[in-house]
Amino acid sequence: MLRAVRGWMLGVIASLPLGTAVAAPTVKAKSSAGATLNALIQSEWQYQLERSPTYASVLGDRRWNDRWDDRSLGGIEADHQHSLKVLAKLDAVDRKQLSARELLDYELFRRDYETWVEEHRFKWYLLPTNQMGGLPEGIRQPPGIQTAYQFADTLRFDTVKDYEDWIARLGSFGTYAEQVTALMREGMREHRVHPKVALQRIPPQLEKQLVDEPTRSGFYGPFTRFPASISASEQARLATAGKAAIATTVLPALRRFHAFLTQEYIAAAPEQVGAWQLPEGAQLYAFMARTFTTTRLTPEEIHALGLSEVQRLRAEMEVVKVKAGFQGTLPEFFRFLRDDPRFYSTTGEDLLMRYRALSKRIDPLLVKLFKTFPRLPYGVEATPDEMAPDTTTGFYYPAASDGSRPGTYLVNLYRPETRPRWEMVPLTLHEAVPGHHFQTSLAAEQASLPEFRRFGYYVAYGEGWALYCETLGDELGLYEDPYDKFGQLAYDMWRAVRLVVDTGMHAKRWTRQQAIDYFLENSPRPMLDITNEIDRYIVWPGQALAYKVGQLKIRELRTRAEKALGPAFDVRAFHDVVLLDGSLPLDVLERKVEAWIAASAGGRHMNH
Repeated sequence: MLRAVRGWMLGVIASLPLGTAVAAPTVKAKSSAGATLNALIQSEWQYQLERSPTYASVLGDRRWNDRWDDRSLGGIEADHQHSLKVLAKLDAVDRKQLSARELLDYELFRRDYETWVEEHRFKWYLLPTNQMGGLPEGIRQPPGIQTAYQFADTLRFDTVKDYEDWIARLGSFGTYAEQVTALMREGMREHRVHPKVALQRIPPQLEKQLVDEPTRSGFYGPFTRFPASISASEQARLATAGKAAIATTVLPALRRFHAFLTQEYIAAAPEQVGAWQLPEGAQLYAFMARTFTTTRLTPEEIHALGLSEVQRLRAEMEVVKVKAGFQGTLPEFFRFLRDDPRFYSTTGEDLLMRYRALSKRIDPLLVKLFKTFPRLPYGVEATPDEMAPDTTTGFYYPAASDGSRPGTYLVNLYRPETRPRWEMVPLTLHEAVPGHHFQTSLAAEQASLPEFRRFGYYVAYGEGWALYCETLGDELGLYEDPYDKFGQLAYDMWRAVRLVVDTGMHAKRWTRQQAIDYFLENSPRPMLDITNEIDRYIVWPGQALAYKVGQLKIRELRTRAEKALGPAFDVRAFHDVVLLDGSLPLDVLERKVEAWIAASAGGRHMNH
């Protein structure tokens, strides 16, 4: 579902039990409107947790640990009707009585529901499966069938009940898979199916899980690591029950899903790529472009912006190429960077060691640019082997705010000879610190904000911030080597190319090969990464537009502040302004920064 556009990030849960009402104050009417809004926000947070038990589990709320999300058509329609009722309740709130803070809560809360109502029209829920499975975007969506086993790695298994709940989930996995299959069958009837080239990646992912021995299943993982507090007899009982549930329910469900994909579904998939071929495809893609970027930019405008950025970055690349002492053309330099073994590790272990060392090098430098640091730690780990061949170079999995799980920067070690070391600095600044780890952790730590803001996520803001952070390597002294600097430009180019190829395929009817060729022409990224990226854009129309649009806006706002405040500009204070109010739509962020500039300029004039 496109609810991932706003999404639910990881963290702590709301403290109120389901159905708890906030007592109405007995003071003046202005407080009454605020209390009404707050009560609605609180009750809706609880509704979302109950309707998304996998999300609640990841947050650490164990109330529904025995369930999967309801993916039935009836459940989806009930959610839609519920959203309409929430909007009606919001209409009844007297906004004139709300404080400035409450008005912002109201605006952001209402945007979510208006977006979900509009999204429902396009039936994106009928395309619930793609080769990306449930990650990385799946941290804000129900798990994909072929990646559901990884869900166990995000949960705590401390008590007997934790294991019994997992066994109950295993026992109902067949229903969950059947619901997803039913959505896909309806998608077949309505010609809402992802392109064949992407779907063909899924059967091999499933085949790795179709094991003969249940104890070799990823779903069995929790039963291999019992805490000492659980007795040996209980461990044996739980492990036996888990093994039986995998054998009788999970593995048969995976086999049925594999058969459905290979015998029916993929055959119904279109050969061409692009959202334009779906029902109301042009309107769907325009909606996704607006929603992911939180702007009113059209696909045509975004395509033109991409072409402009590609041209600008090519000129910067030419300068750095000369600094590196390379005599040939830019395409020849790309080939040199792709092919020369000096830029590659021969083993995944070496690559992981280098990523960990780089992260430790970056950590102490950040005091130059940041005033507020997250309390939560992060670690650097390898991307799970099962998903590594089909996913991105790296991504970040947020920390749990209760401290039970650190943030995790996952780096892809599959075929290390295709993963250049010149990309390590920008990737780490983006995915770990100060990128996603700072943004998501600091947002979650803002206890004065309602939960939907602490754990919400606008892609243009979150990914725009992370891409902006890649450029901070200059100020941190991390790009003194011209190859590292070229890596940053290559990453920036990667996101500029996205604007062109995503709109190219989904709005201008480009072929997949056209998109690959354009990527190769303008980026030194290896072919494996490029094809994975293009296939990602094929199944997530518009998502990739958010990065560059968000980065450009944040950089524009910083430049505006630097010009307005002159020597009084404090980059550490600017970063606090950007980060300490949670994830925001770009127009709301702009209003916030402008207010800070005005207040700072006023204070400066008063001091003079």
